Amino acid sequence: MISLDRQQHFAHLIIDGVWNDDLVDYADDERAIRIAKRVIADFASEVEAVDDVVRNKLYSLKRGVMEGTDEWNALYEKYYQEELRKKGHSD
Repeated sequence: MISLDRQQHFAHLIIDGVWNDDLVDYADDERAIRIAKRVIADFASEVEAVDDVVRNKLYSLKRGVMEGTDEWNALYEKYYQEELRKKGHSD
């Protein structure tokens, strides 16, 4: 999980970057930061949930794939992309 400090840092980077590029003008900067932090936290939670599902799939394989091996990494990526597609995200 991303720490609250990092979430806040990322939120400020995003909000400042969008504002500096003249893509948007915020009526309420603090509200924009709060929304950005919430979106980042939601994203981090979703990534963590997908990671948990993928790891559980890998741990339940009968052939006992060892974490860190090329096979583990290939299967992890495959299952991760499958889970993202199930959630409506494309790669």
